[in-house]
Amino acid sequence: MLNTCLVGEGGQGEAYMKAIGPLSDIAVTAIVGGNEGDTNAFAERWNIPYASTNLKEALRRDDVDAAIIASPTGLHAEHARLAISRNKHVLLEIPMADNLADCEEIAALAESSPLVCMVAHTRRFQPMFRHVKHRVDSGDLDIHHMVFQTYFFRRTNLNRDGNPRTWVDSLLWHHACHSVDTAKWLFGAEGMQCWAQAGPDHPELGIPMDITVGMKTGRGQLVTGALSFNNHGKIQVSTRFIGEQDTLVVISNEVRLVDHEGNELVKDKFGSGLAEQVQEFVSAVAEQREPEASFADCLQTMRLLARLQDSIGA
Repeated sequence: MLNTCLVGEGGQGEAYMKAIGPLSDIAVTAIVGGNEGDTNAFAERWNIPYASTNLKEALRRDDVDAAIIASPTGLHAEHARLAISRNKHVLLEIPMADNLADCEEIAALAESSPLVCMVAHTRRFQPMFRHVKHRVDSGDLDIHHMVFQTYFFRRTNLNRDGNPRTWVDSLLWHHACHSVDTAKWLFGAEGMQCWAQAGPDHPELGIPMDITVGMKTGRGQLVTGALSFNNHGKIQVSTRFIGEQDTLVVISNEVRLVDHEGNELVKDKFGSGLAEQVQEFVSAVAEQREPEASFADCLQTMRLLARLQDSIGA
């Protein structure tokens, strides 16, 4: 049994508890949050025996072997650093951090330890994307162009439940990270060219609300992306894989994969890939091996994001 401290009492913490529920080889023995009242309520709701707002104290407990870090993005590196220093295995929510320096630092710490340190690049565990990956790896799908779209309406700093956030989300370092990692996972990072452009910053949030991304692999395949927090209507997230043999579309907000005629090929009945992701983390700890989406592997993705960020600045 892997006894775990969950860090983050928000929406993603709730998602992890739902994913962990059916699994028999992991237990959440502690919850650490930023708001004492919300954290205590979370512990009561999920029958977690220990609740605190002090991560250092929680990580000293004998009934904590690992940390699942789902705290605000700006705290990811700090919390991962602390968990590794306390000799705890780490499953860190995407993104590793919101800057390359922090990503490099915690990846180096993970590399120098015997711990399992994994990033929650959840798409790698979703059946829709795994279907595409299998066809690419088997030579059954030669992709010419990957096109992704991520559309939200987020002009105020509210979370998925409509409550005020204590931090500001990022189109590039969070939402684009999912798709940039998908491209890296499918095509590799070697020889990848990257460029991006951003619209004006929001006057209150202080972030660009619209971003376009362009990438080109060393073999000439293209990756094109459009992201917006200005899009009216419901969340829309999709990834189109235009291939020689087929065109496939992952409609993430509907958790399904369709072909060019709209025929459904894969439907993720669980809806997230989180359970499969947590199971990979638990198995890697038990087998003392490097996990899929290790810190070292995902660092390549973060370097691509940093290059995209630099191109915006240029």
